[in-house]
Amino acid sequence: MQTKWWLGVLTAAVLILPNVAAADEHGHGHGRDKHHDRDDDRDDDHGHRRYRYNDHDRDEIRGWYRDHDGHLPPGLAKRDRLPPGLERQLQVRGTLPPGLRRKMVSCPVELERRLPPPPPGYGNFAIGGHIVLVNRSNFLVLDVFHIER
Repeated sequence: MQTKWWLGVLTAAVLILPNVAAADEHGHGHGRDKHHDRDDDRDDDHGHRRYRYNDHDRDEIRGWYRDHDGHLPPGLAKRDRLPPGLERQLQVRGTLPPGLRRKMVSCPVELERRLPPPPPGYGNFAIGGHIVLVNRSNFLVLDVFHIER
């Protein structure tokens, strides 16, 4: 009986240890440096990497906006500004309500080229004078950049 118990414990240890070692190799183990090259990358409460626009990205957005101020595309033009009620609903780590989803416009290609690629499943969109990093399937907002006029 005792031999079977030890054999079970040994088998469980053999099965579990390779998974723990693999987790450490991918940066999920304790004691690993979770910071990456981007200034504002952080891990959220569940250990997933959270992408944000860093200072360089924000400077690129401002520069693109200045270069195109006279002929802005839909979603970024002054007439596309959000009313205060919808503006308050545009929050980091929130979900876009249906009213804001209808106002989503793909980020202009020239601006998209200036920004680092978004994480898989996410995209940069223009919404009422903002550039927003949004999950395409569940509409989770990772970051919002308000373009000052």
